[in-house]
Amino acid sequence: MVSPDPTAPSFLPPALTPPPLVPKKERKHLGTSGSGTNPEISTQGFCGDLAPLNYITGTAIKMVTSVDEEAPANPTIIGDKDGYEETTTGVIEAPVARTAADKALVLKQDLRIVPLCAAIYLLCYLDRSNIGNAKTLNSNVHHDLLSDTGMTSYQFTIALMVFLIAYAVFEVPSNYFLKKFSPSKWIAFLMFSWGAITVGLGGAQSYASVTAVRFLLGVFEAGLFPGLVYYLTFWYRTEERSIRVAFILASATLAGAFGGALAYGIGHMDQAGGLSAWRWLFIIEGIPSILSSVAVFFFLPDYPETVKWLSVEERALAVERLRVEGSHGHSQSLTWAQAKETLTDWRLYAHYMIYFGISVPFSSLSLFTPSITAGLGYANLEAQLMTVSPYAVAYVVTIFFAWSADHFNARALHSAAGATIGACAFMASALLPATAYQKRYGCLIVACSGSFACIPPLLGWLSSNVDSTAAAGLAIALNISFGAPGQITGVWIYTADEAKKGYPTGHWVNAGMLFFVAAGCVALTLYYRMLNHRILRTGSVNGQAVKKLYSSKDGNDAYKGWFVSVTGNRSAHLPLPQLDLPYS
Repeated sequence: MVSPDPTAPSFLPPALTPPPLVPKKERKHLGTSGSGTNPEISTQGFCGDLAPLNYITGTAIKMVTSVDEEAPANPTIIGDKDGYEETTTGVIEAPVARTAADKALVLKQDLRIVPLCAAIYLLCYLDRSNIGNAKTLNSNVHHDLLSDTGMTSYQFTIALMVFLIAYAVFEVPSNYFLKKFSPSKWIAFLMFSWGAITVGLGGAQSYASVTAVRFLLGVFEAGLFPGLVYYLTFWYRTEERSIRVAFILASATLAGAFGGALAYGIGHMDQAGGLSAWRWLFIIEGIPSILSSVAVFFFLPDYPETVKWLSVEERALAVERLRVEGSHGHSQSLTWAQAKETLTDWRLYAHYMIYFGISVPFSSLSLFTPSITAGLGYANLEAQLMTVSPYAVAYVVTIFFAWSADHFNARALHSAAGATIGACAFMASALLPATAYQKRYGCLIVACSGSFACIPPLLGWLSSNVDSTAAAGLAIALNISFGAPGQITGVWIYTADEAKKGYPTGHWVNAGMLFFVAAGCVALTLYYRMLNHRILRTGSVNGQAVKKLYSSKDGNDAYKGWFVSVTGNRSAHLPLPQLDLPYS
């Protein structure tokens, strides 16, 4: 137990010891750059002359102004994780609950942003994965994609891989252009482009044309998912993002379910107008993206500072509630210093490697679920219809996992749990006899659910460990780019010559990758907890003052307690009335 009394003994190092009190009459001397009584503490910011501190302990941080009789000279936290109150002297006072205005603002943002983003990604995923349906659609009468274009299974895999190469190369520059041209303009441009390309794929006549068009599709789809995740950092705090990323990502499972049902219906259009059903599939699924791009251009809000459907007070609150996490909205661009720090931070590469692991099953399930169901005894159009259930169940499970991860502040744990569940399902499917169709179909449902459910918490965990929204844009794009080699791996593990055996190689590889994801989450969590323990004891890591606690237990922090980070180049003190170190 550490007393909050500044005169009480403390185990904390000198850099973290409590400051003297400043009478109310002397507060006017506190300047914007730490002048007056505290020249070494930078206080420039949005709340009067005082900076919002980079504490990473709350799940709902409320910044307001108030005046008390006396206050510590240095910025101090004497609250708990549920919220903080900032005075005009830099004091973070008693915890305050999220206000009705804050909750109303988030709900208002949700209604405008989340459904539209989910619909955008649904169309993107539909246009990306429909080639898997085209491969098997009406193959019994040789009116499928491979038969009409003269492609072999190997060439089909090459076409899938080329898409992913373009996807990896163009993700990072796409996030740059999203910030440069505004989200609404850039995403609308991407949508129109990939929609037109998908329609064009319906006219492909050869292996070369299919491969070329798939490459172009990868160029324009590359920036969407990392762009949407980055876009959410303009609007939501760390602890609010996972569930919203989940709603967006889960729309991919809806696309899988909807795509299977749509392919089943379009399959009956074979030779209508002289076109094979797979050509109609690309045409019909590409047109909605083209039309929707117009709506996105006009209705997707860019930044809280610029939208007209928020009042002046709501815009101020929207900006204020994010500034504490380093968000500067449309006014902040990525600096070379931030880029260098992001590119050289090995911690982030650990996140990237974990995302590489989950990308293998994500890719293989996206493209080969129709082939897998066809290998379970379902013929022709029935195989398309049987892809609906795995994706429909995965949608519900993904949303639940994301909600639970946010509710319990345990993103790494939920990602590890989802990966483990998916791995066990893949392993069981590999061990079962090839003729155990019903049991293997059940395993496919569980595998889809576990594989998809662990992704949103992973992305929320990454973004919470980057200091600013500008750096987050680069980190998120790099993260998903590192997933591209995993997705390329995923297109090679389900080979046609193993169809009658039940695709054991693909299932074993996916099981191994998901176990790797689970182990990586646990290892990185333990490392972050070690760092946080060191930070709380010394105020630094490797001799350098730190900005915040690393997110180990959840998307915010590892500890339930009081914490304030450095301002400028020094650590502010930590008055910890009850220091909780469950991970020491």
